[in-house]
Amino acid sequence: MEHFYTLQGEGFYAGQAAYFIRLGGCDVGCVWCDVKESWDAEKHPKMTVEEIVFLASKHAGRIAVITGGEPCMHDLSPLCEALHREGFRTHIETSGAHLLSGDLNWITLSPKKFKAPMDKCLQRADELKVVVYHKSDFQWAEQHADKVSSICKLYLQPEWSKRDEITPLIIEYIQQHPNWQLSLQTHKYINIP
Repeated sequence: MEHFYTLQGEGFYAGQAAYFIRLGGCDVGCVWCDVKESWDAEKHPKMTVEEIVFLASKHAGRIAVITGGEPCMHDLSPLCEALHREGFRTHIETSGAHLLSGDLNWITLSPKKFKAPMDKCLQRADELKVVVYHKSDFQWAEQHADKVSSICKLYLQPEWSKRDEITPLIIEYIQQHPNWQLSLQTHKYINIP
């Protein structure tokens, strides 16, 4: 769907230079999705793996974030292999609703109520990022935290449109449950892609 060089805005790698590769196609359908235009893969031009990696390689940063839509609807093995050949770390942001593919260096799993994540994906997550839209999402977060590894990073992130209301609730929750950390969409605060 799109590709761009920016800073990672969320989670463990926030603030680091990263090349984003946003793939078209999503069958999860979150009502608060901020890239609904990614859902229909047919609306976006096709690019070869070679074209994507060539464009990414023009930049100094060597983190490639594969995102979507739902990137795991695609076989990511060829893309990951080509990125690794050019010295990239391959990161993914996924709902976990589809099986993972490709040699991935960092897996950010953000479970969605609209299509539950697979246990196999949860067990491989390096970070669990739960978007909090409503108070009930804290219980949802804990249900999934029980399914990830003991070394998985746990993040709570306010849904952007409700950040003023939800962020104080997250802060209070983290103070009572310090195994969680706050993740903010810093790219939106500083107005970068």
